[in-house]
Amino acid sequence: MSTTSTVDRAFEAALYADTDAALDTGASLLAADPAADAELARRGREFVAGAWRRGWQPADVVRFVRRELEDAHVRLLARLIVEETERATEQPSPSPRWAAQLDEVRALHEPDTAPRTDRFSHATAALELYRLLLRLPTLEPLDRPQGPATTAHHPESRMLTRIRGLLAKAEATDFPEEAEALSAKAQELMARHSIDEALLAARTHAKDAPGACRIGVDPPYETAKAVLLDAVARANRCEAVWNEPLGFSTVVGFEPDLEAVELLFTSLLVQATTAMTKAEAAQRKGGRKRTKTFRQSFLAAYAHRIGDRLAEVAEAQVAETAEAAATGAEDAGDLLPVLAARDVAVRDHFTHMFPDTVTTRVRGVTDAAGWRQGAEAADRAQVGVRPRLP
Repeated sequence: MSTTSTVDRAFEAALYADTDAALDTGASLLAADPAADAELARRGREFVAGAWRRGWQPADVVRFVRRELEDAHVRLLARLIVEETERATEQPSPSPRWAAQLDEVRALHEPDTAPRTDRFSHATAALELYRLLLRLPTLEPLDRPQGPATTAHHPESRMLTRIRGLLAKAEATDFPEEAEALSAKAQELMARHSIDEALLAARTHAKDAPGACRIGVDPPYETAKAVLLDAVARANRCEAVWNEPLGFSTVVGFEPDLEAVELLFTSLLVQATTAMTKAEAAQRKGGRKRTKTFRQSFLAAYAHRIGDRLAEVAEAQVAETAEAAATGAEDAGDLLPVLAARDVAVRDHFTHMFPDTVTTRVRGVTDAAGWRQGAEAADRAQVGVRPRLP
Protein backbone atom coordinates (compact mmCIF):
# COMPACT_ATOMS: atom_id res chain seq x y z
CA MET A 1 0.00 0.00 0.00
CA SER A 2 1.38 3.44 -0.90
CA THR A 3 1.98 6.08 1.75
CA THR A 4 -0.53 8.35 0.01
CA SER A 5 -3.18 5.63 0.27
CA THR A 6 -2.45 5.20 3.97
CA VAL A 7 -2.89 8.89 4.66
CA ASP A 8 -6.00 9.08 2.48
CA ARG A 9 -7.60 6.19 4.35
CA ALA A 10 -6.65 7.71 7.71
CA PHE A 11 -8.09 11.08 6.71
CA GLU A 12 -11.27 9.51 5.37
CA ALA A 13 -11.74 7.69 8.66
CA ALA A 14 -10.80 10.48 11.08
CA LEU A 15 -11.17 13.96 9.58
CA TYR A 16 -14.74 13.82 8.40
CA ALA A 17 -16.29 11.85 11.26
CA ASP A 18 -16.17 13.56 14.64
CA THR A 19 -16.01 10.46 16.86
CA ASP A 20 -13.32 8.92 19.04
CA ALA A 21 -13.65 5.59 17.27
CA ALA A 22 -13.01 7.19 13.88
CA LEU A 23 -10.01 9.04 15.30
CA ASP A 24 -8.57 5.82 16.73
CA THR A 25 -9.01 4.07 13.38
CA GLY A 26 -7.16 6.79 11.49
CA ALA A 27 -4.37 6.99 14.07
CA SER A 28 -3.91 3.20 13.98
CA LEU A 29 -3.47 3.26 10.21
CA LEU A 30 -0.83 5.98 10.42
CA ALA A 31 0.99 4.42 13.38
CA ALA A 32 1.33 1.14 11.51
CA ASP A 33 3.01 2.74 8.47
CA PRO A 34 6.17 4.73 9.31
CA ALA A 35 6.64 5.45 5.60
CA ALA A 36 3.52 7.65 5.72
CA ASP A 37 5.12 10.20 8.07
CA ALA A 38 6.49 12.45 5.32
CA GLU A 39 3.17 12.52 3.51
CA LEU A 40 1.34 13.24 6.75
CA ALA A 41 3.63 16.23 7.40
CA ARG A 42 3.18 17.46 3.83
CA ARG A 43 -0.60 17.39 4.23
CA GLY A 44 -0.21 19.32 7.47
CA ARG A 45 1.73 22.05 5.72
CA GLU A 46 -1.06 22.24 3.15
CA PHE A 47 -3.59 22.76 5.92
CA VAL A 48 -1.44 25.61 7.30
CA ALA A 49 -1.19 27.23 3.86
CA GLY A 50 -4.96 26.87 3.54
CA ALA A 51 -5.41 28.77 6.81
CA TRP A 52 -3.37 31.67 5.37
CA ARG A 53 -5.61 31.71 2.28
CA ARG A 54 -8.66 31.94 4.53
CA GLY A 55 -7.35 35.06 6.23
CA TRP A 56 -5.73 33.56 9.33
CA GLN A 57 -2.32 34.66 10.55
CA PRO A 58 0.27 32.66 12.53
CA ALA A 59 -0.67 34.13 15.91
CA ASP A 60 -4.38 33.58 15.21
CA VAL A 61 -3.95 29.87 14.47
CA VAL A 62 -1.64 29.27 17.43
CA ARG A 63 -4.03 31.09 19.78
CA PHE A 64 -7.05 29.14 18.53
CA VAL A 65 -5.31 25.76 18.69
CA ARG A 66 -4.07 26.50 22.21
CA ARG A 67 -7.63 27.39 23.18
CA GLU A 68 -9.22 24.27 21.69
CA LEU A 69 -6.52 21.57 22.06
CA GLU A 70 -3.39 20.80 24.10
CA ASP A 71 0.28 21.78 24.23
CA ALA A 72 1.27 18.83 22.04
CA HIS A 73 -0.95 20.15 19.26
CA VAL A 74 0.55 23.64 19.60
CA ARG A 75 4.08 22.25 19.28
CA LEU A 76 3.10 20.25 16.22
CA LEU A 77 1.43 23.30 14.69
CA ALA A 78 4.55 25.40 15.33
CA ARG A 79 6.68 22.85 13.51
CA LEU A 80 4.32 22.81 10.53
CA ILE A 81 4.24 26.62 10.35
CA VAL A 82 8.04 26.84 10.46
CA GLU A 83 8.39 24.16 7.78
CA GLU A 84 5.72 25.71 5.56
CA THR A 85 7.39 29.11 5.84
CA GLU A 86 10.83 27.74 5.01
CA ARG A 87 9.54 25.79 1.99
CA ALA A 88 7.52 28.68 0.54
CA THR A 89 10.59 30.16 -1.16
CA GLU A 90 8.59 31.66 -4.01
CA GLN A 91 6.44 33.73 -1.68
CA PRO A 92 7.18 37.42 -0.99
CA SER A 93 8.66 38.32 2.35
CA PRO A 94 6.24 38.85 5.23
CA SER A 95 5.02 42.15 6.59
CA PRO A 96 6.63 43.31 9.87
CA ARG A 97 3.65 42.15 11.94
CA TRP A 98 3.55 38.76 10.19
CA ALA A 99 7.32 38.37 10.60
CA ALA A 100 7.06 39.14 14.33
CA GLN A 101 4.41 36.44 14.68
CA LEU A 102 6.62 33.95 12.88
CA ASP A 103 9.44 34.76 15.32
CA GLU A 104 7.12 33.88 18.21
CA VAL A 105 6.11 30.64 16.51
CA ARG A 106 9.75 29.67 16.01
CA ALA A 107 10.26 30.07 19.76
CA LEU A 108 7.59 27.40 20.26
CA HIS A 109 9.30 25.04 17.82
CA GLU A 110 11.98 23.34 19.90
CA PRO A 111 12.45 19.85 18.42
CA ASP A 112 15.36 18.97 20.69
CA THR A 113 13.43 19.60 23.92
CA ALA A 114 9.92 18.54 22.81
CA PRO A 115 8.56 15.52 24.71
CA ARG A 116 8.79 12.25 22.81
CA THR A 117 5.53 10.40 22.14
CA ASP A 118 4.69 6.99 20.72
CA ARG A 119 3.57 6.72 17.11
CA PHE A 120 -0.10 6.25 17.94
CA SER A 121 -0.19 9.33 20.21
CA HIS A 122 1.62 11.42 17.61
CA ALA A 123 -0.78 10.31 14.86
CA THR A 124 -3.76 11.05 17.10
CA ALA A 125 -2.49 14.55 17.84
CA ALA A 126 -1.86 15.19 14.14
CA LEU A 127 -5.35 14.10 13.15
CA GLU A 128 -6.96 16.17 15.92
CA LEU A 129 -4.98 19.20 14.78
CA TYR A 130 -5.78 18.65 11.10
CA ARG A 131 -9.45 18.18 11.92
CA LEU A 132 -9.45 21.60 13.58
CA LEU A 133 -7.46 23.29 10.78
CA LEU A 134 -9.77 21.81 8.16
CA ARG A 135 -12.77 23.52 9.75
CA LEU A 136 -11.32 26.98 10.27
CA PRO A 137 -13.76 29.58 8.93
CA THR A 138 -12.77 32.35 6.54
CA LEU A 139 -11.75 35.59 8.26
CA GLU A 140 -11.54 39.17 7.08
CA PRO A 141 -8.10 39.49 5.43
CA LEU A 142 -5.51 41.61 7.21
CA ASP A 143 -2.03 42.37 5.93
CA ARG A 144 -0.53 39.63 3.78
CA PRO A 145 3.11 39.21 2.83
CA GLN A 146 3.86 41.81 0.17
CA GLY A 147 6.79 43.19 -1.76
CA PRO A 148 9.89 41.53 -3.17
CA ALA A 149 11.43 38.55 -1.46
CA THR A 150 14.37 40.66 -0.34
CA THR A 151 12.26 43.08 1.72
CA ALA A 152 13.72 43.23 5.21
CA HIS A 153 11.80 43.03 8.45
CA HIS A 154 12.33 46.35 10.22
CA PRO A 155 13.07 46.01 13.93
CA GLU A 156 10.91 47.64 16.56
CA SER A 157 11.62 51.36 17.01
CA ARG A 158 13.58 52.56 20.02
CA MET A 159 10.49 54.45 21.20
CA LEU A 160 8.32 51.33 21.27
CA THR A 161 11.09 49.33 22.91
CA ARG A 162 11.27 51.94 25.64
CA ILE A 163 7.48 51.98 26.07
CA ARG A 164 7.37 48.20 26.32
CA GLY A 165 10.11 48.24 28.94
CA LEU A 166 8.36 50.89 31.03
CA LEU A 167 5.09 48.97 31.05
CA ALA A 168 6.82 45.72 31.94
CA LYS A 169 8.46 47.39 34.93
CA ALA A 170 5.15 48.98 35.95
CA GLU A 171 3.45 45.58 35.95
CA ALA A 172 6.24 43.93 37.92
CA THR A 173 6.77 46.43 40.73
CA ASP A 174 5.12 46.05 44.13
CA PHE A 175 5.31 49.80 44.80
CA PRO A 176 2.31 51.84 43.58
CA GLU A 177 4.29 55.07 43.33
CA GLU A 178 6.89 53.47 41.05
CA ALA A 179 4.18 51.88 38.90
CA GLU A 180 2.47 55.26 38.59
CA ALA A 181 5.63 56.99 37.41
CA LEU A 182 6.53 54.25 34.93
CA SER A 183 3.04 53.84 33.47
CA ALA A 184 2.41 57.56 33.18
CA LYS A 185 5.67 58.02 31.30
CA ALA A 186 4.80 55.13 28.97
CA GLN A 187 1.33 56.54 28.31
CA GLU A 188 2.78 59.94 27.49
CA LEU A 189 5.28 58.43 25.08
CA MET A 190 2.55 56.43 23.34
CA ALA A 191 0.30 59.44 22.82
CA ARG A 192 3.16 61.60 21.64
CA HIS A 193 4.45 58.89 19.30
CA SER A 194 1.03 58.62 17.64
CA ILE A 195 0.73 62.36 17.09
CA ASP A 196 4.28 62.64 15.75
CA GLU A 197 3.64 59.83 13.28
CA ALA A 198 0.41 61.44 12.08
CA LEU A 199 2.06 64.82 11.53
CA LEU A 200 5.07 63.27 9.81
CA ALA A 201 2.83 61.38 7.40
CA ALA A 202 0.91 64.58 6.61
CA ARG A 203 4.05 66.67 6.03
CA THR A 204 5.71 64.10 3.78
CA HIS A 205 2.47 63.19 1.97
CA ALA A 206 3.18 59.58 2.81
CA LYS A 207 0.77 57.01 1.44
CA ASP A 208 -0.17 55.98 4.95
CA ALA A 209 -3.35 53.94 5.30
CA PRO A 210 -5.12 52.18 8.15
CA GLY A 211 -4.45 48.53 8.81
CA ALA A 212 -5.75 45.97 11.26
CA CYS A 213 -4.58 43.40 13.77
CA ARG A 214 -6.20 40.73 15.89
CA ILE A 215 -5.81 40.63 19.67
CA GLY A 216 -6.78 37.62 21.73
CA VAL A 217 -9.61 37.99 24.24
CA ASP A 218 -9.35 34.95 26.46
CA PRO A 219 -11.79 33.52 29.00
CA PRO A 220 -12.86 33.87 31.69
CA TYR A 221 -14.90 37.10 31.73
CA GLU A 222 -14.13 37.71 28.06
CA THR A 223 -17.04 40.13 27.60
CA ALA A 224 -15.58 42.56 30.12
CA LYS A 225 -12.12 42.12 28.59
CA ALA A 226 -13.53 42.86 25.12
CA VAL A 227 -15.13 46.03 26.48
CA LEU A 228 -11.77 47.04 27.97
CA LEU A 229 -10.05 46.47 24.62
CA ASP A 230 -12.72 48.51 22.86
CA ALA A 231 -12.14 51.38 25.30
CA VAL A 232 -8.39 51.28 24.73
CA ALA A 233 -8.91 51.18 20.96
CA ARG A 234 -11.24 54.16 20.88
CA ALA A 235 -8.92 56.22 23.05
CA ASN A 236 -6.14 55.54 20.55
CA ARG A 237 -8.18 56.50 17.48
CA CYS A 238 -8.93 52.90 16.50
CA GLU A 239 -12.07 50.81 16.07
CA ALA A 240 -12.52 47.30 17.49
CA VAL A 241 -14.97 44.47 16.83
CA TRP A 242 -15.16 41.32 18.96
CA ASN A 243 -15.45 37.83 17.50
CA GLU A 244 -16.70 35.93 20.54
CA PRO A 245 -16.76 32.38 19.04
CA LEU A 246 -13.12 32.58 17.90
CA GLY A 247 -11.82 34.47 20.95
CA PHE A 248 -10.31 37.65 19.50
CA SER A 249 -11.06 41.25 18.61
CA THR A 250 -10.00 42.85 15.35
CA VAL A 251 -8.65 46.37 15.83
CA VAL A 252 -8.53 48.77 12.87
CA GLY A 253 -6.28 51.83 12.87
CA PHE A 254 -2.97 53.28 11.78
CA GLU A 255 0.08 51.21 12.69
CA PRO A 256 1.45 53.40 15.55
CA ASP A 257 -1.99 53.39 17.15
CA LEU A 258 -2.39 49.62 16.74
CA GLU A 259 0.92 49.13 18.52
CA ALA A 260 -0.21 51.42 21.34
CA VAL A 261 -3.48 49.51 21.70
CA GLU A 262 -1.69 46.16 21.97
CA LEU A 263 0.74 47.44 24.59
CA LEU A 264 -1.73 49.40 26.69
CA PHE A 265 -4.46 46.75 26.65
CA THR A 266 -2.01 44.09 27.81
CA SER A 267 -0.69 46.32 30.58
CA LEU A 268 -4.12 47.41 31.82
CA LEU A 269 -5.34 43.82 31.80
CA VAL A 270 -2.40 42.87 34.03
CA GLN A 271 -3.13 45.83 36.32
CA ALA A 272 -6.85 44.96 36.46
CA THR A 273 -6.18 41.29 37.23
CA THR A 274 -3.72 42.19 39.99
CA ALA A 275 -6.15 44.67 41.55
CA MET A 276 -9.03 42.19 41.24
CA THR A 277 -7.06 39.43 42.95
CA LYS A 278 -6.20 41.69 45.90
CA ALA A 279 -9.78 42.94 46.20
CA GLU A 280 -11.13 39.40 46.04
CA ALA A 281 -8.77 38.28 48.81
CA ALA A 282 -10.07 41.07 51.01
CA GLN A 283 -13.63 40.02 50.24
CA ARG A 284 -12.89 36.44 51.25
CA LYS A 285 -11.42 37.57 54.53
CA GLY A 286 -14.73 39.29 55.16
CA GLY A 287 -16.57 36.00 54.68
CA ARG A 288 -17.85 36.47 51.11
CA LYS A 289 -17.79 33.54 48.68
CA ARG A 290 -19.42 34.89 45.50
CA THR A 291 -16.16 34.90 43.58
CA LYS A 292 -17.49 34.63 40.03
CA THR A 293 -20.04 37.45 40.26
CA PHE A 294 -17.53 39.64 42.10
CA ARG A 295 -14.89 39.18 39.38
CA GLN A 296 -17.34 39.73 36.54
CA SER A 297 -18.67 42.93 38.10
CA PHE A 298 -15.17 44.12 38.99
CA LEU A 299 -13.82 43.78 35.45
CA ALA A 300 -16.96 45.25 33.89
CA ALA A 301 -16.73 48.33 36.09
CA TYR A 302 -12.99 48.61 35.44
CA ALA A 303 -13.54 48.52 31.68
CA HIS A 304 -16.36 51.07 31.85
CA ARG A 305 -14.48 53.55 34.02
CA ILE A 306 -11.14 53.15 32.25
CA GLY A 307 -12.84 54.05 28.97
CA ASP A 308 -13.82 57.43 30.37
CA ARG A 309 -10.33 58.03 31.76
CA LEU A 310 -8.57 57.06 28.56
CA ALA A 311 -10.79 59.35 26.51
CA GLU A 312 -9.96 62.25 28.83
CA VAL A 313 -6.22 61.55 28.58
CA ALA A 314 -6.32 61.33 24.78
CA GLU A 315 -8.24 64.59 24.46
CA ALA A 316 -5.87 66.33 26.86
CA GLN A 317 -2.82 65.25 24.87
CA VAL A 318 -4.28 66.55 21.60
CA ALA A 319 -5.29 69.83 23.24
CA GLU A 320 -1.81 70.27 24.71
CA THR A 321 -0.12 69.71 21.36
CA ALA A 322 -2.52 72.04 19.56
CA GLU A 323 -1.97 74.74 22.18
CA ALA A 324 1.80 74.42 21.87
CA ALA A 325 1.48 74.85 18.11
CA ALA A 326 -0.77 77.89 18.48
CA THR A 327 1.70 79.62 20.78
CA GLY A 328 4.61 78.84 18.49
CA ALA A 329 6.26 76.57 21.04
CA GLU A 330 5.99 73.66 18.64
CA ASP A 331 5.51 73.20 14.91
CA ALA A 332 2.49 70.90 14.90
CA GLY A 333 0.94 72.14 11.66
CA ASP A 334 -2.77 71.61 11.19
CA LEU A 335 -3.02 68.94 13.85
CA LEU A 336 -6.79 68.78 14.26
CA PRO A 337 -7.57 68.45 10.51
CA VAL A 338 -4.88 65.79 10.22
CA LEU A 339 -6.34 63.77 13.08
CA ALA A 340 -9.87 64.23 11.76
CA ALA A 341 -8.83 62.92 8.34
CA ARG A 342 -7.22 59.88 9.96
CA ASP A 343 -10.37 59.23 12.00
CA VAL A 344 -12.44 59.22 8.80
CA ALA A 345 -9.97 56.88 7.10
CA VAL A 346 -10.09 54.45 10.04
CA ARG A 347 -13.88 54.47 10.12
CA ASP A 348 -14.12 53.91 6.36
CA HIS A 349 -11.68 51.00 6.52
CA PHE A 350 -13.53 49.50 9.48
CA THR A 351 -16.88 49.76 7.69
CA HIS A 352 -15.39 48.16 4.60
CA MET A 353 -14.05 45.22 6.62
CA PHE A 354 -17.13 44.85 8.82
CA PRO A 355 -20.23 46.18 7.08
CA ASP A 356 -22.51 44.33 9.50
CA THR A 357 -21.80 44.52 13.23
CA VAL A 358 -24.05 44.26 16.27
CA THR A 359 -23.76 45.52 19.83
CA THR A 360 -23.81 43.23 22.85
CA ARG A 361 -24.71 43.77 26.48
CA VAL A 362 -22.39 43.09 29.39
CA ARG A 363 -24.17 40.38 31.35
CA GLY A 364 -23.64 39.06 34.85
CA VAL A 365 -22.95 42.44 36.49
CA THR A 366 -24.84 41.83 39.74
CA ASP A 367 -22.26 42.39 42.47
CA ALA A 368 -22.32 45.94 43.84
CA ALA A 369 -19.07 45.54 45.77
CA GLY A 370 -17.31 44.18 42.71
CA TRP A 371 -18.54 47.08 40.58
CA ARG A 372 -17.51 49.69 43.15
CA GLN A 373 -14.04 48.26 43.67
CA GLY A 374 -13.53 47.78 39.95
CA ALA A 375 -14.30 51.44 39.33
CA GLU A 376 -11.95 52.44 42.12
CA ALA A 377 -9.19 50.28 40.62
CA ALA A 378 -9.72 51.96 37.26
CA ASP A 379 -9.31 55.33 38.92
CA ARG A 380 -5.99 54.13 40.31
CA ALA A 381 -4.80 52.68 36.98
CA GLN A 382 -1.81 54.49 35.57
CA VAL A 383 -3.00 56.31 32.47
CA GLY A 384 -2.61 59.96 33.46
CA VAL A 385 -0.72 62.50 31.41
CA ARG A 386 2.30 64.10 33.05
CA PRO A 387 4.19 67.17 31.87
CA ARG A 388 5.84 66.39 28.58
CA LEU A 389 9.27 64.82 28.63
CA PRO A 390 12.12 66.83 27.16
